[in-house]
Amino acid sequence: MDNLARKLEKKFSYADYLTWPEDERWEIIDGIAYNMSPSPSDIHQEVISQLLTELNLYFREKKCKVYPAPFDLRLPENKLDGDDKIYDVVQPDIMVVCDRSKISYKGCKGSPDIVIEVLSLSTANHDFVTKKRLYEKNKIKQYWIVNPQTKDIYVYKIQNNGKYGEPEEYRKEDRIKVEGFEGLEIDLKRVFGGFL
Repeated sequence: MDNLARKLEKKFSYADYLTWPEDERWEIIDGIAYNMSPSPSDIHQEVISQLLTELNLYFREKKCKVYPAPFDLRLPENKLDGDDKIYDVVQPDIMVVCDRSKISYKGCKGSPDIVIEVLSLSTANHDFVTKKRLYEKNKIKQYWIVNPQTKDIYVYKIQNNGKYGEPEEYRKEDRIKVEGFEGLEIDLKRVFGGFL
């Protein structure tokens, strides 16, 4: 497994998660708890800040909203599952949610429209394998993986068969025309511009 610390004693739920210390960052996938320490790097945070700026400018007067971490994303097997039956709780770096009924003071319950994860050295395998599998299983329309080291973005999209196809790859000089959001175009020179 990657460098993430894990709690292995039992299958954990969102109800367990709510009892853990607030100064620790944990995620639960398939009932396995992953410690999300250490804190992200400055470059990681700069990329998130630039992406948030681009997304917030576009969505400012639209029904969809942009949420940065830490903001819990709960992915229940069944819509009516209570906290003790939810075994997938993550905190994506950024998510875009168009169905406002999924949002509450606890975060988002159900699949957002876009999830964005910015890679750190300690989380790369987790983001490319474990989280990709989770997001695909929950039919999240778009999953972006941003690599601040290579200045690349991989965009996975749900296909008609309910699976992610091969990712679209974007480089630091490209522009991403975001499918499903007319006029939303992300200029990667702006996103990565501070440290090209």
